[in-house]
Amino acid sequence: MKRELSLVQATAINMIDMVGIGPFLTTAVVASTLGFGPYAILAWVIGAVLSFFDACVWSELGARMPEAGGSYAFLRESYGRSGLGRLMSFLFVWQTTFQAPLVVTSGAIGFAKYAAYIMPLLPWQSKALSVALILLLTLLLYRRIGAVGKISVVLWMSVMFTLLSVILLGFTHVNMEVFSQVWTWPEQRPSLEAGALGAAAIATMYSYLGYYNVCHLGAEVRDPVRTIPRSMFMSIAGIAVLYLAMQLAIYAVLPVQQIGASPFIVSTFFEHIAGPTAATIATGLILIVALSSLFAVMLGYTRIPYAAAKDGLFFRAFAREHPTEGFPTVSLLVLAALAIVFSLTLTLDDSIKAIVTMRVFTQFIAQAVGLLVLRKRIGAAAMPWRMWLYPVPIFIAIVGWLWIFVSAKALQQQLAIIAPLVGAAVFYLFIDPRTKNQEAS
Repeated sequence: MKRELSLVQATAINMIDMVGIGPFLTTAVVASTLGFGPYAILAWVIGAVLSFFDACVWSELGARMPEAGGSYAFLRESYGRSGLGRLMSFLFVWQTTFQAPLVVTSGAIGFAKYAAYIMPLLPWQSKALSVALILLLTLLLYRRIGAVGKISVVLWMSVMFTLLSVILLGFTHVNMEVFSQVWTWPEQRPSLEAGALGAAAIATMYSYLGYYNVCHLGAEVRDPVRTIPRSMFMSIAGIAVLYLAMQLAIYAVLPVQQIGASPFIVSTFFEHIAGPTAATIATGLILIVALSSLFAVMLGYTRIPYAAAKDGLFFRAFAREHPTEGFPTVSLLVLAALAIVFSLTLTLDDSIKAIVTMRVFTQFIAQAVGLLVLRKRIGAAAMPWRMWLYPVPIFIAIVGWLWIFVSAKALQQQLAIIAPLVGAAVFYLFIDPRTKNQEAS
């Protein structure tokens, strides 16, 4: 793999991964869950804060280990390449083989859902559109990383144009009656329950996830010690400002009840201000944003099973590269195939909720604890990039992810626990004996 991704390209990949269809779907979810404008904005702020502290963990690990696979490499090295790190890194790759297609599935289904605003679709037509989108993205990614980086910048520009259009239109069409109703605190203030805020935070975190995509592409980043941390913090800061501005713009025009009830909230927003034609154009831009995000998602996730297979800690076929273009072919094709299967069988709600809870222990908390272990073993001086106020950001990130997990439904929590247990059984039965034999020989 060649180090061809610049800071601009890496930041663009992160940001288009973060945006996607997420905020255009979850804005209504957050509004319906909390039912009060200031509380809804708070949920978006919490998502940005948790992302920032978690990015501190990613930055230290990414700068230390700029390799393909991101969390796979972090967990392997933090817990010991020849010890517990073997199991921890395998469990991450194991859950990624299911969770990554779920991410693609949620974006593809959301794409088809918004497309129905322009042209009503029957259920089978919506499924067919989701599958066609995944096939198109696979075709776009079937090329070398340098070309992919240039495509990412073009797609990033479309993302920024769409978000800024929503913000500008909202701020120039403020409905003062609606604005005063939304932001005036009533005498009987609505209660803010930690469970409801946590449930809303799951939705906002879904929209922020992706700030770490550059870490999955670590082996292809120029000057990774500087580029990886900078691209993540720039991505989070930029997207947080855009998300909050977008929320303020929407809440300045539409009442909370209408926001929470709309399946196409941004399309509804444009239709309310400028009419059906403008709403149709805006919906088309949203579809471009969704396509852009899925492009970045599939790009990053294909590198994870590839990296594990190269180390002998995943199924060998995933280590295959294209003979001339140098990208992981089998990993890309398997990811696309599973995403197609999931898009034909799952709902959007199932996909979104499973995406966040499945990562809590095997990825986010595991690598936060792993950083503590690594720092103790090799010392702070060996880390080329170090967070401020260590280890406070780590503990804040761990507490935040535990709160997210507790706020999920029981079934989602059970799946998040069962999946790594099954993965451990697969590791000890099929993977570990093989790699030990290879090392012995």
